[in-house]
Amino acid sequence: MSDRQFKRVLATDCGSTTTKAILIERRGDGYHLIARGEAPTTVEAPYEDVTRGVLNAVAEVEELSGRRLLDGDSLIRPAEGATGTDLYLSTSSAGGGLQIMVVGLVRTMTAESAQRAALGAGAIVMDVLALDDGRAPHERIERMRQLRPDMILISGGVDGGEQRRVVEMAELVAAANPTARLGARYRLPIIYAGNVEARDAIRETLEPVSELTITDNLRPTMDRESLQPTRMQIQELFLHHVMAQAPGYSSLMSWTDADIMPTPAAVGNMMQTIARERGINVVGVDIGGATTDVFSVFSGRFNRTVSANLGMSYSVSNVLAEAGIENILRWVPEDVDRGGIINQIRNKMIRPTTVPQQLSSLQVEHGIAREALRLAFEQHKQLAVGLKGVQQERDIADAFSQEAGARTMVEMMELDLLVGSGGVLSHAPRRSQAAMMLIDAFAPEGFTELAVDSIFMMPQLGVLADVHPQAALEVFFRDCLIRLGTCLAPRGRYQPGRRCLHLSMQLPEGRREMDLDWGQVAVIALEEGQTATVTARPVGGADVGAGRGRPVTRQVEGGQVGFIVDTRGRPLILPSDGAQRSAQLLQWQAALKAYPDIADSSVAPPVGDLRTESTLA
Repeated sequence: MSDRQFKRVLATDCGSTTTKAILIERRGDGYHLIARGEAPTTVEAPYEDVTRGVLNAVAEVEELSGRRLLDGDSLIRPAEGATGTDLYLSTSSAGGGLQIMVVGLVRTMTAESAQRAALGAGAIVMDVLALDDGRAPHERIERMRQLRPDMILISGGVDGGEQRRVVEMAELVAAANPTARLGARYRLPIIYAGNVEARDAIRETLEPVSELTITDNLRPTMDRESLQPTRMQIQELFLHHVMAQAPGYSSLMSWTDADIMPTPAAVGNMMQTIARERGINVVGVDIGGATTDVFSVFSGRFNRTVSANLGMSYSVSNVLAEAGIENILRWVPEDVDRGGIINQIRNKMIRPTTVPQQLSSLQVEHGIAREALRLAFEQHKQLAVGLKGVQQERDIADAFSQEAGARTMVEMMELDLLVGSGGVLSHAPRRSQAAMMLIDAFAPEGFTELAVDSIFMMPQLGVLADVHPQAALEVFFRDCLIRLGTCLAPRGRYQPGRRCLHLSMQLPEGRREMDLDWGQVAVIALEEGQTATVTARPVGGADVGAGRGRPVTRQVEGGQVGFIVDTRGRPLILPSDGAQRSAQLLQWQAALKAYPDIADSSVAPPVGDLRTESTLA
């Protein structure tokens, strides 16, 4: 199917509140985005039919594109002239997406492997139960009954290993006999992905009370993890058991030319396609009103995490609670009323569609975004680790490391591309604001390309990547991705007044030499589509990717912000003195032209329409 050349592709993403449709066409030089439409999702009352929202979104695409795609309530196929489409695909997170409870033996071993499998399949992990989680059996039973997940994933024991305790955990699930979230009309799907020796006992325990599926062991040996079979089973059950219960999805499934994919799984699929086809390491983030999803692909290994309590509107008070007001306000250069800011944050939770009306309010909002992104990325790095419980050869450096044996796979010096998505990033009034939020929150090291998703097409492109990866990549880089530029950040501790970097740059306009001290942010003009050859020579203990003091030569890509050099040190630590911190923030913001000078009447026009709901929600 992937070898076919489609003239026209229609794809939708059925979100919790909005259904988004895009139309893609093949023209002389490849595939292009033609139009995008959206409409309210109609899975809930009074419509209770997801297809109504899909038809409304497609009708908007019809109007914007001038193509006739619908004949009443049916899609016209195949494409002929300006009529019809060859391929229709869809993703969905309507009704809250796929919600899973994970059950395992050891919290940091088999249960963590199961959690990675569920997250990679596009699920929200509601809770992780394990023998060492500190809860009594009756508390675990009550928790399962209370949460009512869409499905339960059980793992535990290597093949040929532990059986008794795996069966004990299954007996707790049977005793709880939880009702599925979408009602009692069908039996709760349960996936068993543990020790193969325990399968007969698991069948005897769980088949009478659930729709049991048995798949390959997630952790067949202590030093091997096999996640893909479980991820495929999760998505299969999501489509044919969970989604089939949602209003209108049986009709929608009959329309699509490929399986409906959970929205986060589709985004993850797009990230993996980019990393595989380009041979690069990628980190992506989608910050929404209630949750923040982080995706990473390093050395071909994919990880995803969901921070369900970190968002810019519905969960903004949780960001305040976890980060603290001091950490939020450290990003705001001027003195503000703390009580007033706390009230502003609480009002955002109550009225999630409001947008800042003053510059100081916008800076506070961006401070919240930095902390939400930082906290979500920290959680991601804690889960994206090598296998625990495996004996590893350690050198003398590991002996003094606090993280020996659980080292994260996210190595920022090896990161090639950082992609941001979500209203606060995609619709920031200035692209340089999005770049600065990404740099401050993720603290990239060495050479890293920065980009934002312009209109959040990654879900639709992710499901298209399974059918036609080349078309998905062409549209992603041509119409979806907005390149901000390249960031160069040496690793090393900030040393005031000392030289850290010498740059030799072959720019489009000629050669340029530049010396930088620790603590600076500099922007070299390099437009989108332009490249420059840069030789970075670190001094004073700095490292730009080849080791301390060793030079690196790279070709860097330009963007709407340019070539950004950040010598503030890693880890990034802001001055504790308020006046000094404020002065440095103003210098860094001025270098990026991130915010207008209040005295300057020539304020740059916003990138997005600040009147729309999607701007910061």
